[in-house]
Amino acid sequence: MVDPVKLCRGIARVARERGVRVHEHTRVTGLTRRAGGVTVRTASGSEVRAAHVVVATSAYSGWLRRLGSLFVPVYDYALVSEPLTPEQHEAIGWYGRQGLADAANQFHYFRLTADDRILWGGYDAIHYRGSRVDPSLDVRPATFERLAAHFFRAFPQLDGLAFPYRWGGAIDTTSRFTVTFGQTMGGRVTYALGYTGLGVGASRWAGGVVRDFILRPDEDRLRLRIVSSPPIPFPPEPLRSITVDTVRGELDRADREEGRRSLILRSLDAIGVGFDS
Repeated sequence: MVDPVKLCRGIARVARERGVRVHEHTRVTGLTRRAGGVTVRTASGSEVRAAHVVVATSAYSGWLRRLGSLFVPVYDYALVSEPLTPEQHEAIGWYGRQGLADAANQFHYFRLTADDRILWGGYDAIHYRGSRVDPSLDVRPATFERLAAHFFRAFPQLDGLAFPYRWGGAIDTTSRFTVTFGQTMGGRVTYALGYTGLGVGASRWAGGVVRDFILRPDEDRLRLRIVSSPPIPFPPEPLRSITVDTVRGELDRADREEGRRSLILRSLDAIGVGFDS
């Protein structure tokens, strides 16, 4: 298992050691094409001029309007239990540190922490109308209650276990549920987004793709279909929210019907939309 926070901090440390300057808490508000490069505007009113810009802000990429049709931000939520007693740990038989998930369309993922707590998340993937992303959406009591009910259905021997930690956050998804790449502003801006919650591994590979776009445009990997073909774009509101909610409902129905996919889901599969595309 990989701790993504430690991975991120480790990459930042190595980058600094190699002379990279990291400026955190500097919100970018827009990009402007200029001769020989791009001007980056920030919320403080300052500007940065660069020959190339990489946009890798995932679910928080709505600030660059031209990317808005490529992804939707959906909120994922998780619970973390109080520490298990030795007896509780023995009762569930989870002796290793395996990372686990079920195989449903609306799946759960679960992990054992170093201090014997269980992290339990997933299932609900909530899209807020207008593709809103805001810290106020990190808490959703209805989803926390649903996750707890599902937890005790999976682990009835842990009935009564408390969840002192609970949170949510936005993930970015494309219509085909995989990362998408591209360039804009005459090739001066390169972007990679749409990891659908699987970015810890995929973003490492995507970093090489972005590098090749800028430095090695003849590389074979840029001809891979996942790199060269964009996903079907999402429609504008209100059709966007209607579409996302409809597909989510159909996925839930497929889970209840032992995986049998409806005509809607089969049609989307045929045109390259969804997990099974």
